[in-house]
Amino acid sequence: MIEEKFSLTVNDKLEFDWHPCDAEELDVAETGKNTFHILRNNKTYRAEVLEADFSAKTFRIKINGSPYKVKIADDYDLLVKKWGLAGASGKKIKNVKAPMPGLVVGVSVEVGQEVSKGDPLLILEAMKMENVLKSLGEGRVKAVFVEQGTAVDKDQLLIEME
Repeated sequence: MIEEKFSLTVNDKLEFDWHPCDAEELDVAETGKNTFHILRNNKTYRAEVLEADFSAKTFRIKINGSPYKVKIADDYDLLVKKWGLAGASGKKIKNVKAPMPGLVVGVSVEVGQEVSKGDPLLILEAMKMENVLKSLGEGRVKAVFVEQGTAVDKDQLLIEME
């Protein structure tokens, strides 16, 4: 059995491994939109998700009022980094797909628009969080297949680039 693990980097300084089985030590209760009460080892924590960018695997959170930036790398990301391929992908992007099921709450681009890496493309609400999907490279919008209010499935084509 292969044990999945993730490498977390907090505030671009602290790095550590996290295993999904570690979540069993947590008692988590949702207290509001993007807010949670966490109990671990008889200690309580107030957590708030400020921003989630699933495509870049980065999150801004607050724990007990202190802000943190968290970057998550899975086994694939770690392998790409180990082999030195992180910058090997081309700058042109072709398609933008939904990273998870959700509801489109805003579209920031239109057909013919030029986009650069990091430009916001659309906002997808999933798990009661609004997630800004940003361009992973450069391109021109060829087609937009969704509009505000569209429910989407994971891996559904949202935007086609040329």
